[in-house]
Amino acid sequence: MHDHRNHEDAQKLYDLVKDVKICMLTTVETDGALHSRPMHNQQADEAGDLWFFTYLQSPKTTEIGKDNHVNLAYSNPDKQHFVSISGKAEIVRDKQTIQEKWSEGMRAWFPKGTDEPGIALIRVHPERGEYWDSPSSTIVHLYGYVKARLAGAPPTELSEQKKVYLS
Repeated sequence: MHDHRNHEDAQKLYDLVKDVKICMLTTVETDGALHSRPMHNQQADEAGDLWFFTYLQSPKTTEIGKDNHVNLAYSNPDKQHFVSISGKAEIVRDKQTIQEKWSEGMRAWFPKGTDEPGIALIRVHPERGEYWDSPSSTIVHLYGYVKARLAGAPPTELSEQKKVYLS
């Protein structure tokens, strides 16, 4: 598998999401509607894939089985970091992989740990992403407000926004 993090923009995208604990996973329902729900974020693997624990029998696994296109939305408002990643998901039932990805914090959702009946993983292979990175300083935001009021347009240099192609 190709390492997505081999260029600067992709590495920045992964750096922005690594400390976000919860992201929103969006799938496509059987009628075509979008369905989002919070998921506990795991660290990206060496190939850049993102992993999430789930129960095998759940609406999200059914939706992924019918249409594996997903979106992940990450937000860290305190730091003014926002990331959107789209890609393709697959359900992984391999016991060894489940044990490798396990962290004790997951026990809140899976009380029996890796022996929980019906435990599975969602693996998301990112294809593209976009990030918005703005300074979080109040002084910088105040400067942006004043500049916008005087110029009549938002100051574009206060934030960095990039689209990143990962596949």
